[in-house]
Amino acid sequence: MDLALIVNQFNVKGRLVTTVPFGNGNINDTFLAVFRNTFTETQLIVQKVNRTVFAAPETIMRNMHNVTLHCHEKLEADAAAGRDDRVWQMPRIVKTKGGGDFVTDEKGDVWRVITRILSAHAFDTAQSPEHVLECGAALGHFHYLVADMDHALVTNPLPGFHVTSGYLRQYDETLDKCTVAKELVSASMEARRLARFIDERRDFAVCLERAEASGELRQRMFHGDPKVNNIMIDDFTGKGTAMIDLDTVAPGLVQIDFGDAIRSLCNPAGEEELNLGKVTFDEGLFSAFCKGYMAEAGAFLTDSDRAYLYDAIRLVPFELGLRFFQDYLAGDVYFKVRQPGQNLNRARVQFRLCEAIEARERQIRGILERL
Repeated sequence: MDLALIVNQFNVKGRLVTTVPFGNGNINDTFLAVFRNTFTETQLIVQKVNRTVFAAPETIMRNMHNVTLHCHEKLEADAAAGRDDRVWQMPRIVKTKGGGDFVTDEKGDVWRVITRILSAHAFDTAQSPEHVLECGAALGHFHYLVADMDHALVTNPLPGFHVTSGYLRQYDETLDKCTVAKELVSASMEARRLARFIDERRDFAVCLERAEASGELRQRMFHGDPKVNNIMIDDFTGKGTAMIDLDTVAPGLVQIDFGDAIRSLCNPAGEEELNLGKVTFDEGLFSAFCKGYMAEAGAFLTDSDRAYLYDAIRLVPFELGLRFFQDYLAGDVYFKVRQPGQNLNRARVQFRLCEAIEARERQIRGILERL
């Protein structure tokens, strides 16, 4: 694969100077392409869509086309009306010279070029309460942008994603059918503790699914992966400016996005901490996130939406811990590991975070009610 031949099929003014690997994403192959002419420079993001994760990359591109079109129209209308205190941004798909949204190489892989959000950066961890507040504002504004989008325009790219009952079934099947899984649980006191942790929370694990089935909650569009390093912060103003990585945008529960962002931001120890004593839930960061989020999204949240926010905060680390533990028992076939037992420890961290959230239920609900 000649990357320059791929990139030069897109409609970009100037001469391609270089392409270099870019970012630390775990899914798509990503490069920075730099074009120059006699008076300016253009920097663009080039990506090969991962067919292993996204079986139908053409569908991913159709989704991205429709989502960005809807959001750009709304952003431009809001800017013209002077509704915002900043310039909100969103990446744009760069067209091919033939007018398409992507090209396909000789192996059948799909390549795209999108604009880069300049003079802004994402961080891997929470930097300060002010940073976390802006992360909340960026996610809340994204939810506002897609709240009125027609669900028929987007095909679910990952059926079963964030459906906890499905992950429980997968876990049960692994324990039932995999001899190695049974041996791992029987041989380890810590593995047995985690298995008990799951069993004690089975009824709780489907609380959002029950609420949706009863009509208390309804699906809107959600981002699907609102972790801290998908939230761009303006270098000059320090304000949130964009949500990136739009491949997982789909109809879903905004509560899941809310809980996932908080999971990413409010445990300063991170996902790989070996000392569980350092894993905690930072109420100050949580309060800052809620303040930013509600300022942008509070107007369209119903009373039922708000009533289940705590449950989502508790559920997301439980669900991720369940997935890590199941993968450990299955032989580390989904999540990449660098050493044996890494997925086991990841599960321990997420379950410890879930426990910390449970221990602070009264305080968390109090913050939600005040905001």
